[in-house]
Amino acid sequence: MSVLKNRLKEHRSARNLTQADLAVMAQVSRKTINTIENEVFIPSTLLALSLARVLDVKVEDLFYLEET
Repeated sequence: MSVLKNRLKEHRSARNLTQADLAVMAQVSRKTINTIENEVFIPSTLLALSLARVLDVKVEDLFYLEET
């Protein structure tokens, strides 16, 4: 079985962005960013692509599958 994991916090922090900064740039709430980073919420494909675009990385750099 695979589980979706993410590196959103690492990429956000590397750009010295707060959750609130990224939320504004991606046009979502800070809570949305928080819940994605804490793997409580799995973003839609559209949101995942938007976050990758905002952070100037490939979506595969943000999200990956981990085998359990």
